[in-house]
Amino acid sequence: MTTNFYFRHGKRWLDVVGAVVGLVVLSPLLLVIGVAVRVTSRGPVLFRQSRVGLGGTPFVILKFRSMTQGAEKMGPGITREKDPRITKIGVFLRKWKLDELPQLVNVLRGDMSIVGPRPELAQYVQHYTAQQRQVLSVRPGITDLASLRYRSEEALLQASNDPGRLYLEKIMPDKLTLNLQYIESLSFIGDLTLIVLTLKSLVIRSTSGTNYGCLPV
Repeated sequence: MTTNFYFRHGKRWLDVVGAVVGLVVLSPLLLVIGVAVRVTSRGPVLFRQSRVGLGGTPFVILKFRSMTQGAEKMGPGITREKDPRITKIGVFLRKWKLDELPQLVNVLRGDMSIVGPRPELAQYVQHYTAQQRQVLSVRPGITDLASLRYRSEEALLQASNDPGRLYLEKIMPDKLTLNLQYIESLSFIGDLTLIVLTLKSLVIRSTSGTNYGCLPV
């Protein structure tokens, strides 16, 4: 893993500044989304769930609730495109990744980074090999290269006859490989590039980076 100045100090500064600016600039949008979630379905505005973070320590991730209340108890930890647990407003939020915005608070708390491997549920982390567990050596992130490649992951799962197996045997290992590559080459320019690519993907809704070809469904 890189031990450069950016990894040891600069990355956290980027996270704090980025999270503060993001929360201030996006505060009107956050308010509108919160009201929309509240008035269109029963349940809390925010969804809280335990995920595995830095060093394997669990933390509570924050999201705008995009599914029915108690959805995590009514189905698997992965979500298919036409999952009946998703609310009407949730379809829109998930399409544009707006449900992830509260994670800027997680970044300020130090639970997460703006860029880093997406945090998993403990039930999936238990399947990691010793090498794959190296992704836990950095803070998990809001976005990463794997998120861009699998921008349409829910559609992939929807098209599969066995989405659970597809995720465990194909999607998750590929994501972890990308995450390990990210850690090895972690840099300021690299993080900025991923942030720009993430914003670009939200604007143009491009799925060209999604790796459909190697995934049998």
